[in-house]
Amino acid sequence: MSRPVPNPGILDIAPYTPGKSPVAEPGRKVFKLSANETPFGPSPKAIEAFKNVAAHLEDYPEGTSRVLREAIGRSFGLDPNRIICGAGSDEILNLLAHTYLSHGDEAISTTHGFLVYPIATMAVGAKNVVAAEKDFTCDVDAILKAVTPKTKLVWLANPNNPTGTYVPFDEVKRLRAGLPSHVLLVLDAAYSDYVSRNDYEMGIELVATTENTVVTHTFSKIHGLAALRIGWMFGPEHVIDAVNRIRGPFNVSTPAMYAAVAAIEDTAHQAMSKQFTETWRNWLTEEIGKLGLKVTPSVANFVLIHFPEKGKTSDEADAYLTKRGLVLRALKNYGLPHSLRMTIGTEEANRLVVDALRDFMAGK
Repeated sequence: MSRPVPNPGILDIAPYTPGKSPVAEPGRKVFKLSANETPFGPSPKAIEAFKNVAAHLEDYPEGTSRVLREAIGRSFGLDPNRIICGAGSDEILNLLAHTYLSHGDEAISTTHGFLVYPIATMAVGAKNVVAAEKDFTCDVDAILKAVTPKTKLVWLANPNNPTGTYVPFDEVKRLRAGLPSHVLLVLDAAYSDYVSRNDYEMGIELVATTENTVVTHTFSKIHGLAALRIGWMFGPEHVIDAVNRIRGPFNVSTPAMYAAVAAIEDTAHQAMSKQFTETWRNWLTEEIGKLGLKVTPSVANFVLIHFPEKGKTSDEADAYLTKRGLVLRALKNYGLPHSLRMTIGTEEANRLVVDALRDFMAGK
């Protein structure tokens, strides 16, 4: 019997595997620390804005996300005409791949880069080229060395997920200067709101001063709107024009749009979340380190915990923590089989994880 056959290469793509969700059991409190979700939820103002749209769900959204693009423009000092919005930044990453990659082309990502990059690349028939990292951090020289005449795009998450590391802005500028002018540099700044380093910049300056750089961002992290699937990109006018030609006409829902406007304008909610995250990120790094486990220095809202290859392994730790209602993210599909990623949660959750890891390492 004949049947439809997927395009060449589609079945070679490893499907994206999200972090597992906790399974509720009677009498046990569970904490999901596997998906980098904020423990505070969205701004109350965003929830109110979402509810206010409920009486008009029969109406199509405004097709260009104008009110949100204008709000983002006000927040970051950007021209709204150079902003595009999407159903999460994931949609925008895929749109970029469809716009600028084709069969025979190459796109570069790093060893432990976001898994959407190779999926988006391979989905359009292009080749995903992996540049080695150094100390779980992007290595600009390795990326430049991986460039060939077939390279059309470079994916760079900054900060990176799942490692939590970042590339200083001077290094990002060196990367851009070293790439051929026809290569599009995609700076994924999903976790930029959590960074407090003086040598970091999310990439807006490069986008404003070059014709071959874009920066993408999301409302899923510090803004707490992951369920609404909404993100955005700032880019040169010619890139925005090209991507808009294949973007779905109503790809951002009206509730998502207005909730995002309220969220980005609630700077107090963002500042509170950022300060809390920084405080507990430092605490977790120090306390977990005291247990004899290595934690990669992070600037995001999660920490990467490394376990021994033999003895107290990450698999055993994952099972032990899960039994205590603490769900972290295993990372075999990211090439980190001996590590777990922990979202920075509530104070209660953070303390429970450290207590559980202490018991685990002590063999209790």
